[in-house]
Amino acid sequence: MTKLRDYTTARVGLGITGESLPTNALLDFRLAHARARDAVHFPLDTATLTTELLACNLTPVVLHSAAANRDEYLRRPDKGRRLNSASAQIVATHHHPTALILADGLSALAVHRHVIPLLKEIAPDPQLPIWLVQQGRVAIGDHIGELLQAELSIVILGERPGLTTPDSLGIYLTWHPHIGRTDAERNCISNIHTHGLSYAEAAHKLAFLTNEAKRRKLSGVALKETATHLLE
Repeated sequence: MTKLRDYTTARVGLGITGESLPTNALLDFRLAHARARDAVHFPLDTATLTTELLACNLTPVVLHSAAANRDEYLRRPDKGRRLNSASAQIVATHHHPTALILADGLSALAVHRHVIPLLKEIAPDPQLPIWLVQQGRVAIGDHIGELLQAELSIVILGERPGLTTPDSLGIYLTWHPHIGRTDAERNCISNIHTHGLSYAEAAHKLAFLTNEAKRRKLSGVALKETATHLLE
């Protein structure tokens, strides 16, 4: 069991003291739980992200979901799936075939740590607006995509923090996005972080899925991610 711990960050082989965990393992668990809770409430700093995106020659446009604040976002998941009226009006004045969206999700910490190096690997078209959404969930891409009349939406956001990784990033791809799409109609590339899927491999998988979605005009369970592994 000790050897297994050399290959995983999962909590295995922790030992036992009486009927409980050893003190160090228990304290580590409580620290991990606190970090996960903090990640959920960590605010998205749109000013800093805007500066970083501009430095990459990208054009961010800050939007807000219908959830007015973090508390409402957590209590009302439905509001995180739609833009508020002011943001919807901004998006409706544009028309693009691809909607590239960054949102805080359940870990803005993941966005701040990983989204810039990931975007450098993805290398999006500088002419493509980057929709930067506060209090946004995965399905916010459906609303934005519908307003843009886009054929494809790509949502990059922080995933639900776990006790091992509080800063994991996910990418969700949806063909012909519109309100009402289900999770079965999307493809997900998850576990993007320092000790998980690399930025280069995530970008490689996204390129494969994007090309196949456009070629076959679909996404979700009907589109399997069969890209060969990237040789880094």
